[in-house]
Amino acid sequence: MTRAVLFDVDGVLVHGYHAKPEKQIRWDENLLADLGIDPDVFRKEFIYDIFVKKVIVGQMSLLEALDRTLPRLGYRGPSMAFAGYWLSHDSNVNQPLLDVVGKLKARGDSRLYVATNQEHMRAQWLWQQLKFGDVFEDMFHSARVGATKPHKPYFDWVSNRIGPQAEPPLFFDDSEDVVKGARAYGWEAVQYDNLEDVTRHPWIASRLA
Repeated sequence: MTRAVLFDVDGVLVHGYHAKPEKQIRWDENLLADLGIDPDVFRKEFIYDIFVKKVIVGQMSLLEALDRTLPRLGYRGPSMAFAGYWLSHDSNVNQPLLDVVGKLKARGDSRLYVATNQEHMRAQWLWQQLKFGDVFEDMFHSARVGATKPHKPYFDWVSNRIGPQAEPPLFFDDSEDVVKGARAYGWEAVQYDNLEDVTRHPWIASRLA
């Protein structure tokens, strides 16, 4: 009998943004030196505004949003080049965890998915460039869904895609709020902090033995 097992991206499959600030590995640490944009201003003017409000839920493309924002931040280069910088600097893969996912895939009794608040371009980058498509069956990213975790419409959409389950889906996420939301929805959710949170989970440990 197979079980759906889902993993978040940032703070879980990729070392970068993390719900705990002390664990964050910033992609924009050298943004001012490299591209002339103050990362604090970028976060305030872009991330916490148009990105969160429009891009992450699929109402606007990343490039369109960058085209609208970057000129007033003093950036005169192509938005595509900026996006490439962002993607390549935010790709610190958690390889030990992906190795565990690969072992689960090889057993054949897990249906493995990515569940992430993500826009389309990075989702495609993760799937093709970082090879997530080699180990996961599908990626449920918020821009595709039209809703973000931990809101109920997100879980409704994913549940409809994966279909009826004999066991509750098992979900790993670094965000306490998302974990609480998934549990309230009826999933088994684990707050991810390190690899052992996955490998020591009884269901997974029994398959890695």
